[in-house]
Amino acid sequence: MKIRHLRWYIAALLFASTVINYVDRQTLSIVAPVLTKELNISQVQYANILQAFLIPYTVMYVISGMVVDRWGTRISLSVFMAWWSASNALHFMARSAAQLAGFRFLLGVGEPGNYMAAARAVSEWYPAKERAFVNGLVNAGSALGAIIATPLVVWITVQHGWRAAFVATGALGFVWLVFWLLLYRLPERHRLITGQELEYIQSPSETLDPAARPGWAELLNQREIWGLLLARFFSDPVWWFYLFWMPKYLVEQRGFTLAQVGMFAWLPYLASDLGSLAGGYVSGRLTGARRTVLQARYATMLPCALFMPASILIAFTQSSALALGLICLILFFHMAWKTNLMTLTNDIYAAESVGFVSGFTSFGSGAGGVLFTNVTGRIVQAFSYNLVFITMGVLHPAAFLVCRLLVSKAPRQTASSNIGHHSTAPAIGRYGGRQAEISMSATADHKEAGNVCKEPGIY
Repeated sequence: MKIRHLRWYIAALLFASTVINYVDRQTLSIVAPVLTKELNISQVQYANILQAFLIPYTVMYVISGMVVDRWGTRISLSVFMAWWSASNALHFMARSAAQLAGFRFLLGVGEPGNYMAAARAVSEWYPAKERAFVNGLVNAGSALGAIIATPLVVWITVQHGWRAAFVATGALGFVWLVFWLLLYRLPERHRLITGQELEYIQSPSETLDPAARPGWAELLNQREIWGLLLARFFSDPVWWFYLFWMPKYLVEQRGFTLAQVGMFAWLPYLASDLGSLAGGYVSGRLTGARRTVLQARYATMLPCALFMPASILIAFTQSSALALGLICLILFFHMAWKTNLMTLTNDIYAAESVGFVSGFTSFGSGAGGVLFTNVTGRIVQAFSYNLVFITMGVLHPAAFLVCRLLVSKAPRQTASSNIGHHSTAPAIGRYGGRQAEISMSATADHKEAGNVCKEPGIY
């Protein structure tokens, strides 16, 4: 029996894995006001515990990307899910800051693999026109995970204590694992895919010729990969701050109770969910409006970057409602930004390279998070949160300038798709120091970049 629209079942699984990833990650942040008091943990110690997660998380971005490229999407994501779910459940055993840091370290080893595997799955299962939307869907899973985690973890903590919250959230991944192992295969090897959908997935796309795929050393010689890394280094600390520090900020600076955190702290994550979907939708629409794929991504990212200085207003407003509203808008635009920044990797690189490239560029995200988290803990303990909000106001504009300067080439057009289908169009792009002849007309460029299928989603 064939399943119509099978790729959207795959998308649902990728979305669910990201939801679980963020539920597990966010559990500590939500119970932090209770846990830090019970275990007598200071602001700097709490920052160190966060870094115990972020440091291996940052390193494992690169390593897990290599693992995904070597093991494939199905096996690698299965291993990552089992590892981080078990690591999260083990937090219930913590009796000190050092033990808590140890369990956070284990969690940080496993969690980044989710995004490397998802990035490869996007290249394997979706044509260019749908990639931004699916990446937006995956990013929306992170925000939905934070939304679900807030009331869920608060309720479990109030009813059964913070230790039970870690056990309950850790169990979710093992349920997901059953469905993943049953359903995920490569499209061309899947017995349940329809012929129409397989043909649609295999439409010519803007990736490197399979015969000319670079090795790791050649990838690192390209300035695009460094531009993507630096853009995430500057912009992603904003997300890390709101993910790890917002519940503590609302309690300590705005006077919220834990119950009020459960009632209101999910709203910014809902806004970021909407931003993920909106960012993917807008750039997808712009791709078919006489723009190249790269122009469509930047046209969506620029207004997002320009809005971010609104973060400075949070430091000076006395209204908690206004502060929360601004946080919602900031996370909306941040996720719209991040969806397109991540999709540039799929636009530029072949599926077989996406794991490594995603891991390497995400290293910038983790490195920025490690540095910013350490500075945040020291600033908050010595002064207040205000300087943190002021600093965050300039990070996205800086990231946009860096990305625009270093990732300035149009996405590579090829004579073949990422899975081997050929067209008559010559390749475009810079590869390994060699410049290919640009001979495709603007009309042909528009056709491939924006009209992969005139009616997307019909199959």
